This record gives sequence, structure tokens and C-alpha cells, in this order.
Amino acid sequence: MFRKMRRFKQELSAEDTKKVFEAGSYGTLAVSGDDGYPYAVPLSYVYADGKLYFHCANQGHKLDAVQNNAKVSFCVVGQDKVVPERLTTLYESAIVFGHAKVIEDDTEKRKALEYIAQKYSSINGEKNNEEIEKHWTSVCVIVLEIEHMAGKASMDIISSK
Repeated sequence: MFRKMRRFKQELSAEDTKKVFEAGSYGTLAVSGDDGYPYAVPLSYVYADGKLYFHCANQGHKLDAVQNNAKVSFCVVGQDKVVPERLTTLYESAIVFGHAKVIEDDTEKRKALEYIAQKYSSINGEKNNEEIEKHWTSVCVIVLEIEHMAGKASMDIISSK
């Protein structure tokens, strides 16, 4: 169902691919947007429990697209260093394909928001819970249930692993 990587020698292991998602600070969500146009939007996320979670407003293009077609992809660039003298780039990236859906269960929604808060502002402690409560009714949380995951890196990075 999903294509095999053409440059298979550059494929990251499943463990290293997960590390790219765990370490990344943002990624790009690609959905089927209005009138069949692709819509790709950068956003903050967290990888936890083998899934991706992100939050958004209760309305908007991204949310409409996910509700109209749950099939999405999400990409993270973990490293990107241009080496001009060698005409190359040292890179590491990962992509997932899966189904996205709005979390309706309050317990799951809270857990996802706590994951996000822990990743981006772990130093805030109780303030994170206050923010979750303050925005509870105006925030929507989406879970991306992963069907396929792949990672790729430049040969320089692959050979150093």
C-alpha cells in the first residue's frame, strides 16, 4: 500500500525515525484542502504513545480538511545543514501517513494537551494546567493515528550511525 523507499540505503531504522519525531519542534501537516488543492501547514506537535497529537482552534481550514478527509501525512525535518563546499546537505527527516481525527473523549484530550505542554513548556508546572483549563472549550485536539512511518538521512549521517 505504501511505497518502498527508492534510496533504501538512506532509510533510517524505525527507532531512529521515531527519534526524529520525538526531537522535532515542528512539522508540516499535509491534508486535502478546499477544491481538491493540497494544504500543508506547519505546526507544533507531540509524538507520544505511537501517535501524533496537535491542537488547533475549533474552526478553520485545517480542521475542515481533516473532517472532510481523514487521510493525512506529516513531515518533520530533524537536521538540515548545507555543506556548500561539498555540494551536499546533511539532513535527516521523517514522514508518517495515517488518519487524523478530532479527539472527543475529555480524558484523552486532556492527556494530549498535557503531552504538548510538557514538551513545549515543562518548566511551567501548574501554569500549564491553568492554561489548559482556561482554553478548554476553545481548543480542539487532533490525533494522527499512524499507519506508515519512514525516515531518511544523508549518507554521511547514515554511515556515522
